[in-house]
Amino acid sequence: MPSPSLAVAVKRITLVVLGWVAVSSALNLVWEIAQLPLYTIVRTEPFPRIAYAVLHCTIGDALIALGSFIAAGLATRHLYWPATHPLTGGGISTAFGLLYTAFSEWYNVYETGAWAYSESMPLVFGIGVAPLLQWLIIPLALLVFFRRRWRAQAAAPRFPAAAQG
Repeated sequence: MPSPSLAVAVKRITLVVLGWVAVSSALNLVWEIAQLPLYTIVRTEPFPRIAYAVLHCTIGDALIALGSFIAAGLATRHLYWPATHPLTGGGISTAFGLLYTAFSEWYNVYETGAWAYSESMPLVFGIGVAPLLQWLIIPLALLVFFRRRWRAQAAAPRFPAAAQG
């Protein structure tokens, strides 16, 4: 049976990570819907296929957000890195999201043809600007949002005194 302090730590980590992914998912869902006109799917596919694509991409965004949060946490060695190491963690998180998105866009547009840009999508080196901006703006918004909320937790002892054994 795990010790009480381990159970508290696992619960805390789970809640922090789920909070990050949940807020990220909500923001990414809005972004995915807003950028739809920049892809050909809105002109070529029926609504159920579009809805599936938005859901699929939002789940992918949640996984990118999870990976970027974990990468930043491991690099800074702190669960509340948005409050304790905002520049380092934010840079790592943003770089992770940007690099993965640039690769994914290139691969899915040019290698597999899984999706295509409309003529209104601005491009940088052949990659859509909208998804790149998504992984600049949303991580920054998350950083600001959680930095404010996690300052008290980041300053508190690692585990509650009652849970230490």
